[in-house]
Amino acid sequence: MIVMPAYNEAENITRMIDELVDREFPKIEGAEMHLLVVDGNSPDGTGKIVERAAKTRKNLHLFLEPSKRGLGWAYISGMEYAVEKLHADAVMEMDADFQHPPRFVKPMVEAYCRGADYVIGSRYIPGGSVPKEWAFSRKMVSYFGNLFIRLVLLKPSLHDLTTGFRLTKVKGVLDQINLNHLMEPERFAYKVDLLYQSIKNSKKVVEVPLEFAARTREKSKFNPQEMISTFKVAIILGIKDKIRLIKFGIVGFVGYVVNASTLFAFTKLNFPGTIAWGLSTELAIISNFTWNNLWTFKSEQISGPKKLVLKFLQFNGTSLGALLLQTIFGSISDLFFGVKYRQLALPFIIPF
Repeated sequence: MIVMPAYNEAENITRMIDELVDREFPKIEGAEMHLLVVDGNSPDGTGKIVERAAKTRKNLHLFLEPSKRGLGWAYISGMEYAVEKLHADAVMEMDADFQHPPRFVKPMVEAYCRGADYVIGSRYIPGGSVPKEWAFSRKMVSYFGNLFIRLVLLKPSLHDLTTGFRLTKVKGVLDQINLNHLMEPERFAYKVDLLYQSIKNSKKVVEVPLEFAARTREKSKFNPQEMISTFKVAIILGIKDKIRLIKFGIVGFVGYVVNASTLFAFTKLNFPGTIAWGLSTELAIISNFTWNNLWTFKSEQISGPKKLVLKFLQFNGTSLGALLLQTIFGSISDLFFGVKYRQLALPFIIPF
C-alpha cells in the first residue's frame, strides 16, 4: 500500500495515477499493489480528481482529512487508514510531486518480497542520485545534513536517513510504533523519528537506489526552519540512545560490584570454589536483569509474575555461557594462585 499525501497537486495527480497505478503496478509481481491518496481538503480539487479516477480502479483509494495539518499528520492518518481499514501488510511513503519517480517503486517492493522489513530509497548509494538541477549549496546541505544525522544516530552503515521514500512492513515494525506520538508530526522532522523507530524494530533493513528528481511545477517546501527541526529531532533521539547506553554501563558496573563483593563474602565463608564463583556470578546476572528492567529499559518494563519469570529465564539462558566460563576459569585460577587472589583474578576472568 502506497500512502501518498497530496495537497494542491491537481496538476500532478492525474499523471501520477496514470504512471504509477496504470503502468508501474502491473509490472510488479508477488504483491497486490494499492495507492492511497491522502488529501487535506485541497482547494484546487485534488481530492475530486482522485475520487473520479478511483471509480475505474479498484486499487486506488482516497482518504480525506478535514484540514491541512502538515505532511507528518497526512502520512500518519494515511498509514493508520491503510492498516486498519485496508489491511495493508506493508506501507510505502511516497510524494505526489514526482520527486520519487514511479519506476523506483518496483525495486522497493521486490526488496520487501525478498524478506526486508524496512526498505529505504537511498540517494547516496551507487545508482542513487540527487537532481543535477540543484544548486551546489543545496547539494551540500542535503549531503552533510544527512551525514550529521547518520553520526548523531550512530547509523554509519545506512547512507540516507533523510529520504522520504521508504517501505515499512506492518507486522512487527509499524504496528509497534505509536504514530500519534511521533516528534514534530507537522513538519518533515517526523520522518527521522519514524525512520529511527522503524530501524529499531526491523530485523532486516535494505537500501535500494533512488534517483531523486527535481520538482517541476512547484518550489520545494523544505526551508531552514524544517532543517533546524529535523536536526533537533535527530539530536534528541541520539541523546536518548546515549543515555540508555550510559545506564547500561552503570548497571554493568553495579553487576561487577555485586560479583566482587559476594565472591569476597563467599571466600570468607569458605565456600567451595565452584559454588563461590558460580553463585557470585549468578547474583551479578540477577542484579543486571533487575536494574535493566527497572531503570535502563523502563519504557519497555516487564510486568506480571509470569512474564517476569519467563523473561528472566530467557535472560539467564543467554548468560549461561558467561556463568559456566567464569565458574570454570575461576576454579582454575584457585588451583594455580589460591583463593586469596580471587579478587585480583576476577577482572581478568569476566571478559571470558
